[in-house]
Amino acid sequence: MPHPLRLMAVLAHPDDESLGCGGTLAKYAAEGVETYLVTATLGERGWQGDPADDPGLAALACVREAELRCAVAILGIRELALLGYIDGDLDQADSREAAGRIAAHLRRLRPQVVITFGPEGAYGHPDHIAICQFTLQACILAQQPDGDQPGHRVDKLYYLATDQPLADVYLAIFGDISMAVDGVTRLPYWLPDWQVSALIDATNYWQQTWAACRCHASQLPPSDVLDSIPDETHRFLWGYQPFVRAFSFVNRGHTRETDLFEGLR
Repeated sequence: MPHPLRLMAVLAHPDDESLGCGGTLAKYAAEGVETYLVTATLGERGWQGDPADDPGLAALACVREAELRCAVAILGIRELALLGYIDGDLDQADSREAAGRIAAHLRRLRPQVVITFGPEGAYGHPDHIAICQFTLQACILAQQPDGDQPGHRVDKLYYLATDQPLADVYLAIFGDISMAVDGVTRLPYWLPDWQVSALIDATNYWQQTWAACRCHASQLPPSDVLDSIPDETHRFLWGYQPFVRAFSFVNRGHTRETDLFEGLR
C-alpha cells in the first residue's frame, strides 16, 4: 500500500507559515496531504509596538505561541513542533544540534516534500538563512538511521520564493521590508521569472489563509491597512505561491511545476 503524501515546513518564526506559505499548506491539507510544521523560535524579539510597552521575551513568546497555534489549527496542520531557539539568535545555534533535531522529525514523520526559506532568507534575515542551512543539513543527516529510528530520504526540497509580481503587491501593502545586520541594510530579494520552478495556485484557499494570518495580530500592520484592500488583492497575496526546487530525486527539467508532489503521485 503506498505511503500517504506528507509535507513538512521548517521555518524560523511564528507567522512564517501563514504569511510565507499558508496557501500552500491549506491547499494540501484540504486535499488530504498530511502537513506538518517545525518552528525554530517563538519570535520573542518581534515586538511591533512602542518599545516602552514591550512585555519582554517570555511574555511575548506566550503571545506569539498562542497566535501560532491559532494559525496552525486554521491551516489544517496536523502537528506543530517547536525547537525552542531564541528569536534573533538562531544563527548562533550549534548547527549539528539544530540540524539533528530537525532530522529526528524527518525520520519520525517521513515527509516526501520539505519546504523552508531560501539561502537569501527572503530579505537577508539571519534566522531565515540559518533555518535554510539547518534544514538542508537535516535532509542529509536524516538519511542515516539514529538509534531505533530508520533513516529517511526526503524526495524533494523547496525554498520559499518571491518573484516580481508578488513583491510588488507585498511591498505596496507592508511597505519597506529591510533589516540592518552588522551595519549593512539588507533589502528584500526577489527572483527573475525563469528561476521560479514551482508555482502553486492556492487561490481557492485565500480566505482560510487570510484567517490564519489574522491570528498573528501582534505582527500585522494596523487592521485598517489590510482590511481595506480589495478581495482580488487578498486572493493574489495569499493564493500565489512561488517556490524554487532545491533538489528532487523524482523529477527533473526546467518546466515549471504546479504541484510540489510532481513525480510522487
